[in-house]
Amino acid sequence: MHPHPSPWPRRIAIALAASLFSLTAQAQEPGEKKPEFKWQPGPGKVSLGGSVAEVKLQEDEAFLDAYQTVKLLEKMGNQTSGKEVGLVRPLTEEESWWAVFEYEKSGYVKDDDKDKIDADELLKSIKEGTEEGNDYRKEHGAPGLHVMRWSEPPHYDAQTHNLVWGILAKDDNGGEVVNYQVRLLGREGYMAVTLIDDPKLIDTSKVAFSKVLERFAYQPGKTYSEWRPGDKVAEYGLTALVAAGAGAAAVKLGLLGYIGKFFKLIAVGVAGAAAAVSRFFKRLFGRGNSSNQNGP
Repeated sequence: MHPHPSPWPRRIAIALAASLFSLTAQAQEPGEKKPEFKWQPGPGKVSLGGSVAEVKLQEDEAFLDAYQTVKLLEKMGNQTSGKEVGLVRPLTEEESWWAVFEYEKSGYVKDDDKDKIDADELLKSIKEGTEEGNDYRKEHGAPGLHVMRWSEPPHYDAQTHNLVWGILAKDDNGGEVVNYQVRLLGREGYMAVTLIDDPKLIDTSKVAFSKVLERFAYQPGKTYSEWRPGDKVAEYGLTALVAAGAGAAAVKLGLLGYIGKFFKLIAVGVAGAAAAVSRFFKRLFGRGNSSNQNGP
């Protein structure tokens, strides 16, 4: 299978067949053909954070480098941390999830508090932090977000040294999004991975996402088990990693947030709107050519 245009244009046109859309002037530039982002298609290995880690892509997956990941997230109305190291997405017709990778060189995170995680208190903190981030989202044309509940309470796997939790949020337009969070602990810090998808699809996308994580690996010398006395130790533990989700940039908008920024309801023909949507997303995602270019 070769990479092909994203299935999202068609899916959006079907899902919003009862709605009428128009593109902004930026998306309507005559003669515009060059994709805005250069996706690196699989199969193959891609580096995360330079010499820190890598992930293997399958043939039906594509990767966006750190620079372009920041650019894409900001277009969606998300605050970025500057620690983004890449994004993975599927190229299949049936899937629409995103996996955003961020690396924090915090030092070795001890897991002594693995049995002391207070889920209720942490959820309250994340709700407050997400509300604080809504001014930024609205200033950048994205809807506000409101955390509803855990989609999966925080839990830690002492064998893999992975910390996992999930958040269900709703935007001002009534759309829902799930952010499924994984922290992959390493010797010098941790890789924060956020899976973003529609709540109705999250159970399926978590299966595909887990296979991506199985293909993730720290480089030799960077794994959690290779910590040695004298190495830097982080000033916080597992509870603080979840609490960091209270930051304004924590809960990320996905594709629906992007649509909300670039489209608006107007009185035009549905067929014309569908064609406009398709042109816009082809420019955004490109055709995933085999050149494997992923630079800015």
